[in-house]
Amino acid sequence: MAERDVTNRALWYSEEAPDPVKLGLLGWILVLVRGVPLFLLVLGGLIVLLAVRLFERPLCGMRRPVTAFIPQFVSRNAFRMLGIGFQTSGELMRQHGAVVANHSSWLDIFALNARKRVYFVSKAEVAKWPGIGWLARATGTVFIERDPRKARAQTKLFEERLKAGHKLLFFPEGTSTDGLRVLPFKTTLFAAFFAEELRDFMYVQPVTVIYHAPAGQPDRFYGWWGDMDFGPHLLKTLGALRQGRVELIYHAPAKVSDFPNRKALAAHCEDAIRHAHALARPEK
Repeated sequence: MAERDVTNRALWYSEEAPDPVKLGLLGWILVLVRGVPLFLLVLGGLIVLLAVRLFERPLCGMRRPVTAFIPQFVSRNAFRMLGIGFQTSGELMRQHGAVVANHSSWLDIFALNARKRVYFVSKAEVAKWPGIGWLARATGTVFIERDPRKARAQTKLFEERLKAGHKLLFFPEGTSTDGLRVLPFKTTLFAAFFAEELRDFMYVQPVTVIYHAPAGQPDRFYGWWGDMDFGPHLLKTLGALRQGRVELIYHAPAKVSDFPNRKALAAHCEDAIRHAHALARPEK
């Protein structure tokens, strides 16, 4: 059973203990009915991606004109198999740049891939996690290290990926929550956007992710936070008798050069996400 890494980053904890996972007979049936097709979808998508990448990489290098669509296809159909509603609003960013969003659950990976082809930015330790690390590498995740000596090299990597047309996705809160709030944004990663090589052509699009719980369930039903185990949360999601929905709101892209520094840009993105989140539900 996978556990959250608690040694390398700060985690957010609720004042109340997570809701217990209770699955009756019907719940376990739904786990199988939804879980088996979902597993086959993810596995099949990974196999196809790796097979296509064997030809795509030598021909196209860093660009992914074909394989970029595979995670999007998998993500869209994952929500259909789970029975979770999916809706979006706002225009997708056309310019080169990054996407930043609030973070509530492992479901965010499916949600943010479903409409927009993105590449996640993650700490280097994730690359070593069993299963998850391999999947992250295969789908083009950018891994970064908290080592000032490597900042220049990482900025160069960002530049190469962005100029190749990749949309890099960050979670500036630094951790996930119960989905009922937006935590203050950490500004460290925004500093890379102001590098001389990136600032003039770089845009950042804030995206608000909002989960609406199934009828009769706590508002934080889909939240995955602290050191909650992945396995029970996955079972709870698969075995839900009723499902809720996830809503994505795409805000206007912000041009990096319009802001004096990383703190101003981070505050702008946080305000946009926090305001839309507050309209959907009062912050706790």
